Amino acid sequence: MELRPDTEIVHGGRPQGAGSTLNHPVVLNSTYRAGGPRGYGRSGNETWDALEEVVGTLEGGEAVAFASGIAAVTAVLDQVPPGGAVVSSKPIYMGTWGQLEERAAQGRIEVRYVDIADASGVLDAARGAALIWLETPSNPTLEIADIAAIAAGRDAGTRLVVDGTFTSPLLQRPLDLGADVVVHSATKLIGGHADLLLGLAVGDAACAEAMRAHRTDYGAVPGALEAFLALRGLRTLAVRLERAQANAAAIAAFLDADPRVARVLYPGLVAHPGHAVAARQMAGFGTMLSFELVGEPERATALCQAVRVLGHATSLGGVESLVEHRGAKDWERRMGTPPGLIRLSAGIEHPDDLIADLGQALAAACGG
Repeated sequence: MELRPDTEIVHGGRPQGAGSTLNHPVVLNSTYRAGGPRGYGRSGNETWDALEEVVGTLEGGEAVAFASGIAAVTAVLDQVPPGGAVVSSKPIYMGTWGQLEERAAQGRIEVRYVDIADASGVLDAARGAALIWLETPSNPTLEIADIAAIAAGRDAGTRLVVDGTFTSPLLQRPLDLGADVVVHSATKLIGGHADLLLGLAVGDAACAEAMRAHRTDYGAVPGALEAFLALRGLRTLAVRLERAQANAAAIAAFLDADPRVARVLYPGLVAHPGHAVAARQMAGFGTMLSFELVGEPERATALCQAVRVLGHATSLGGVESLVEHRGAKDWERRMGTPPGLIRLSAGIEHPDDLIADLGQALAAACGG
């Protein structure tokens, strides 16, 4: 029986048979007796297997768990041949950007930055490239890339990788749209409770084999407890997404109507330039938005310091709503992030409380 994704995340990866545990246990082990499929804890763990089974099914590929999201990014970028070109958007997640910049400075790769919302421009830049890296929606400017168009128009042999951290497998399935690999920081939406670090890379069987070999050889292995917590968080992803997306849409509409707000970046707004593409390739518009205030960038810092219900912190995708003045960071400005940009991750609190809190914070930062 083929299950819908909302059901698969609840029932996938569980032990089966009479007398079995309902939940997959945390397997704390480093050593296995000789003669079995495992030889050492660095090459595999039963708790990882359960998480990978569910995420792989949701994404339509084989999943490999890593110690963190950036470890998954590293494993993918390490597959680029020496001197190979990587096409990427900018701004992007600062950890990915830092790796691209460091590798380019060392002469290991060539980086070509593009506007990912311009599919034809991406394809022009990608001629002869080894890899195209897409964040869609992008972090933190919420730009939308047309995954299917870029996948169909790229050169044979050019690998297409999509960072799915902002969407999760429930909102967007890049492999179905033609991508080769999707990566996740499972620390965020998948885990959902700000209590773990874990990453995932998903692709076909050959890709998964290469990723597992990299994980074993370089030691970026997740802890069994972290894998258990990520799987437990994944079980409630559908209901968390439903509430958090509704909150994000309500907050975006509130901010968009406020004269103290200069611009709101949320693909669910009809005025967003990527709205039509997002509606076509996503099952929802997500839990993330960014906005800028009228006036000096310092007002963004004042707003983030004035919130009382929303948290002022750097992460995203949890049950708690968070804001951060991303444009205050030097590396963000060097990537092109507007200096006054505020990123907001909508959680699952009551929307009226979130909007009231933003209202008082706006008054504190801007007056009125």
